[in-house]
Amino acid sequence: MAQVTLRINGYAYTIGCQDGEERHLEAMGEEVSRRIDGVRLAAGPSGEARMLVMAALLMADDIFEMRGRLEAVAGPQKPDPKLGRKLSRMAKRAEEIAEGLETK
Repeated sequence: MAQVTLRINGYAYTIGCQDGEERHLEAMGEEVSRRIDGVRLAAGPSGEARMLVMAALLMADDIFEMRGRLEAVAGPQKPDPKLGRKLSRMAKRAEEIAEGLETK
């Protein structure tokens, strides 16, 4: 298993991923960092956990919008069990990171 260290809002986060997925994880980290920079510009500096939540909500809004567009074009899709498991793992990891921030 590979590990990637992402710098987001001045903090380093070491995240595990499958071998070969490092570049994809780095790209996702860059997107999160870009979103946090946007939150900071729009709302000013805030607590780390709050900025991560705001960035996550903005990204979730984009996902809902894209899903709506896709369904309008292709119709409703069957649920993907792999996607559900992946989202659950991501949510668990986000909670672990947020817990770590709260204890600092």
